[in-house]
Formats: sequence, structure tokens, C-alpha cells
Amino acid sequence: MAEFEVKRPLSRPPVHPGEVLREDVFPALGLSVSEAARRLGVSRQQLHRILACSHPITVEMALRIGKLVGNGPGLWLRMQQNHDLWRIEQGLRSDLEKITPAEIHTDTV
Repeated sequence: MAEFEVKRPLSRPPVHPGEVLREDVFPALGLSVSEAARRLGVSRQQLHRILACSHPITVEMALRIGKLVGNGPGLWLRMQQNHDLWRIEQGLRSDLEKITPAEIHTDTV
């Protein structure tokens, strides 16, 4: 699976990793939710919450998914981080605009 750097700011939210699992990964692997949950060692309910994009991919779940899919946890964690960062940044936009960046002072004595 190829990766690329996402340029900010995005005008739309990054895809939740649960959507990628639901729409692309599990169908390509021929896995049902029940079979994927069994192989991951989690409950179907837990996996359903992720696939419904209502719960995040945790570090533990990223390790499990990365092992199942064969691409490691990094991609899944970065997808979740990008999704969370965008969503929270939208909510804090007006507060963030009020913050003036600090300047580095290089005073020498």
C-alpha cells in the first residue's frame, strides 16, 4: 500500500481508518466482520464501532490490524491521527486564530 504526504489544510476531513477497513480492506481480503473480529481477537461490537467511524483506532487496535493486514500499525495510527487532528482543528479554529506564535530570541550575553 503506497503512502504519500498530505498537504494541509484540507477542505474536507481525512478518511477515518474504519471506513478504509470497511470499504476496501476487508472486502479485498474476503473477510466478514465476524471473521475479522475473530482473527483480531476483539468483539464484533468493538470492530463494528470502528467500522462505523464512531470510535478511533487505538494503538492496540493498530497493532492488531497491522498484523492482520500485513502492513504494520503506522499507517493506521497516522490515518487516525490525521482524522482526529482535522476534526479538532476545525472546532478550535477561532481559538487558534487568536494565538500569536512565539518568537525565538537569540540574545547573547
